[in-house]
Amino acid sequence: MRRYWKKIAILISVVFFIASTVMLLIRFAPEAPVTEMEHARRELSGAVANKADTYSRRLYTQAMVYYDSAMVNWQKENKRFFFFRDYDKVKTFAKLSSDKAGEASENSINSSSGLQTRIKHKIESLTTLVAELNDMFNTYPLSEETRNRISMGKMLLEETDIAFKKGMYLQANRKITDSEYLLTESFESATENLKNYFSSYSLWKKWIDLTIKESRRNRDYSIIIDKFSRKCLVYHSGKKKYEFSAELGKNWVGDKRIKGDMATPEGMYKVIKKFERGKTKYYKALLLDYPNDEDKSRFIAEIANGSLPPTAKIGDLIEIHGDGGKGIDWTEGCVALTNREMDLIYRIVKVGTSVTIVGSVTDLDNIVKR
Repeated sequence: MRRYWKKIAILISVVFFIASTVMLLIRFAPEAPVTEMEHARRELSGAVANKADTYSRRLYTQAMVYYDSAMVNWQKENKRFFFFRDYDKVKTFAKLSSDKAGEASENSINSSSGLQTRIKHKIESLTTLVAELNDMFNTYPLSEETRNRISMGKMLLEETDIAFKKGMYLQANRKITDSEYLLTESFESATENLKNYFSSYSLWKKWIDLTIKESRRNRDYSIIIDKFSRKCLVYHSGKKKYEFSAELGKNWVGDKRIKGDMATPEGMYKVIKKFERGKTKYYKALLLDYPNDEDKSRFIAEIANGSLPPTAKIGDLIEIHGDGGKGIDWTEGCVALTNREMDLIYRIVKVGTSVTIVGSVTDLDNIVKR
């Protein structure tokens, strides 16, 4: 009996020893990095909420790489006997992931805010530029390529505004960048073209002054056509008495060079014939003495220097006529007025009346300031 109890005592002691040992092992075994990994997950979720995967992709990607490395090492350590597990690497990678995710989140907020400000500023700036383009070049005959680029730039600007209001800032930024290039380049090109055209202003001013002076001296009517502003200005005794909107040739910029170029000529002309209603295609008409001697001399010189082909023909039959009011430049080079305006001009103008056609009565600097 004593042997029996002795065995029981030994067994209990062994069990107690084993249990104590296991408890000690568990107590002093390395603690799993649950807290660190949970913190890293929260930081990553916060980064995603702040769109760091979009606006701070490099930092966010680094945070994800560190998190994945922590998970790989955690799984690796879990395969070992629990007392021999070492979670130091896991904790290190988890902390690196948390730090990078937090940095990515902050960077994303700053980047997004800065991007919003830049895009908003560009939208406002380009909207102003579009207004200037419309004001100065809406009826100016730019090349088809330039017109297409302006249209594309305007469309991209509208799409930018839509994307911006939806919070799609990266997409808005891409579109505003393309829009800015198209509109800015087109504006610069159009402005350079306009400056080249206005290089003749000193000559136009000379013609204008002579025409007004003649009207004042003769106490008679004279007409000045301002092509850029689309105006027909009627003077009497040196003072402007009437002002009408005018429609010109489709390709009115510059001087008329050849027959069929759809350009409205520039120069000092005279009315040489009046056509009543029924005697002309466009209600009533005043035929001008285009081409005059200067036009003919210039045409011959261009043929001689090769800037025009030998087969080129000089234009003619330039008139001020009726049936205008279409709101576009549509003639083959003539100046069109409404029939009501044509009635008035037809009544006061006689054969021999001066008609001076210029690019503009105002210099470019003052046009830009308006």
